[in-house]
Amino acid sequence: MAEKIIYLTAIEPIHIYGINDTKLTKIKMLFPKLKIVARDDIVKVIGEESEIADFEKRLNLLVEHYNKYNRLTEEDLTLLLSDDVEKLTKSITKIDDHLLFGNNGRSIKARNDSQHDMLAAFAKNDLIFATGPAGTGKTYFAIALAVRALRNKEVRKIILSRPAVEAGEQLGFLPGDLKEKLDPYMQALYDALFDLVPPKKLADYFEDNVIQIAPLAFMRGRTLSNAIVILDEAQNTSTSQIKMFLTRMGENSKFIVTGDLTQIDLPKKQKSGLVESLKLLKNVPGISSIHFKSTEIVRHKLVRKIVQAYESYSDL
Repeated sequence: MAEKIIYLTAIEPIHIYGINDTKLTKIKMLFPKLKIVARDDIVKVIGEESEIADFEKRLNLLVEHYNKYNRLTEEDLTLLLSDDVEKLTKSITKIDDHLLFGNNGRSIKARNDSQHDMLAAFAKNDLIFATGPAGTGKTYFAIALAVRALRNKEVRKIILSRPAVEAGEQLGFLPGDLKEKLDPYMQALYDALFDLVPPKKLADYFEDNVIQIAPLAFMRGRTLSNAIVILDEAQNTSTSQIKMFLTRMGENSKFIVTGDLTQIDLPKKQKSGLVESLKLLKNVPGISSIHFKSTEIVRHKLVRKIVQAYESYSDL
């Protein structure tokens, strides 16, 4: 008889064990010839060496599956441990335009025509402009595309940025250090990440600089390679700022620029860099521009009515 200790370092153990060890009980039933003892992140396995090797291989499959799809249902577990991977793949990919599974196993997919267009453009182009009113999912969908690319090892990092424009508040009077002053401007980006990436994994990404969130001013002088780079609220950039940002593009990188041209917070005499970029770059190959409509708002149904009411008012 052999014994082996396996450490679950790449995943929170509860995702493998299940609540009240429901998944662990099923795993033990599927390996009746082994004695399996699990506590915290340590799994001790006793039995024949060939059986232990097979168990470790299957356990790694479970961990990889959860980290890739952000879910591990009891059905998934049974299929993975019974070699019916083809059936498992079909059950995962049967949803049209599915991107990835967010936290709690929720399927993230295109929810309106412009998100469908954005998904197609992402596959073909390295620079995408996505403009339109609040609530259409521009930023959230852009971050979902980036998280999927990171999980699939298409890139090594995600960089998220916003211009720290003082929309009615003076930055210098806010309490705290620079990070604490800037965090309120970046909160929408954090919210999307918290919804798409498990907390422990996200903390590791931040610690290892795999995911970086920074104000636009911090981009100067950098070459951003092997990354998905997203500039949010780009309507509040100056001409020099957005030019600086767009020229940071390095090898194997994709840039996504999002903004709402109806919510420009710049001084009245200052032109929006996003407006100018859309005009200057509209016919450049490799660049795609997608405009979201108010009818595509995916927030509360009242948000659509509010936006459309303001659009009607501005047309008067």
